[in-house]
Amino acid sequence: MAYRHIYTSESVSEGHPDKLADQISDTILDAVLEQDSMARVAIETLVGHGFAVISGELSTHKAYVDVAQLVRKTIKDVGYNNTAVGIDGGACGVMVAIHEQSRDIAQGVDTGGAGDQGMMFGMACTETPELMPLPISLAHALTRQSAEVRRAHPSLGLRPDAKSQVSVVYEDNKPLKIDTVVLSQQHSPEIEHEINDIVKREIITPVLDKITQYTPDEITYHINPTGRFVTGGPDGDTGLTGRKIIVDTYGGMCPHGGGAFSGKDPTKVDRSAAYMARHIAKCVVAAGLADRVVIGLAYAIGVAQPVSINIETFGTETEDLEIIAKRIRDTFDMSPQGIIKHLDLRRPIYLPTAKNGHFGNPEFAWESTAPAEALKK
Repeated sequence: MAYRHIYTSESVSEGHPDKLADQISDTILDAVLEQDSMARVAIETLVGHGFAVISGELSTHKAYVDVAQLVRKTIKDVGYNNTAVGIDGGACGVMVAIHEQSRDIAQGVDTGGAGDQGMMFGMACTETPELMPLPISLAHALTRQSAEVRRAHPSLGLRPDAKSQVSVVYEDNKPLKIDTVVLSQQHSPEIEHEINDIVKREIITPVLDKITQYTPDEITYHINPTGRFVTGGPDGDTGLTGRKIIVDTYGGMCPHGGGAFSGKDPTKVDRSAAYMARHIAKCVVAAGLADRVVIGLAYAIGVAQPVSINIETFGTETEDLEIIAKRIRDTFDMSPQGIIKHLDLRRPIYLPTAKNGHFGNPEFAWESTAPAEALKK
């Protein structure tokens, strides 16, 4: 008998306070890497009612950035240019408390070792063209559409903060249909009674019209279920870098080691090894070696090669797992320096990752499946 269950994933817009904090951290990272590709960066951001606090570690020999200016520009670029909307990027307070990276950590990283211990996971599956799970892919599509509509049609009264959630019915672990869509969209007070129709017409319908194979039955919609969403952004909730790690990855369908991404340079394996694990997983699926795979990597601080490599294919593999594992080890250098070189990570490329998830965007180097051919042999 077929087994059915419902799986749910969420996403948040670029104007969500936590995502705003992520973007600030990655904006600072990009600005530093643009001047010094070898800089060590780990920036944390907190945004609240009318202020931002920037802390963390930064070691560079030649880069100089005006942190306060970057913070304010990032906030304004997202659409927060008035206190009535959530925060005024041009007038908010900015406190900067950044110091150098610990020399104890640096001496292990300088020799090519990992910048920290920990576990990182990457996933790929055949549910979508980008080889991502369907629920998180759709949740990201909704928040992306929200931002595009808001920017293109300011007269609609949409504001930057938004959250989406999609529940998908699975049958025998394959997506069958969409069951529920939740979308909370910040808006101006003038359109309180129109917001549901606007969200349905401008955001949800254009996304679902592209995947009609998953909409055969009536869908349950919860649009601004509290009835009103005028107060948003940092005015409604404090934002912190790294608090949306499941949104950033696979919507909960894959394990997570706990390490966040934004604000960290690529010597931090929390970020770079998670990107490599996704890259490897995607190549495994693209090579036809499995329909669904999770790659797990683990590192010790100051040690170059991972202490463990785990492959889970959920019974979908087309080759013996030992053969797949050997091909992966023969094809990919999973040391921090090997990852950085293979994916070309010492570049100012990170701000876009802080908007709609770190995976699934074909513009990111780790989404390439070029090495898949090597895994077939």
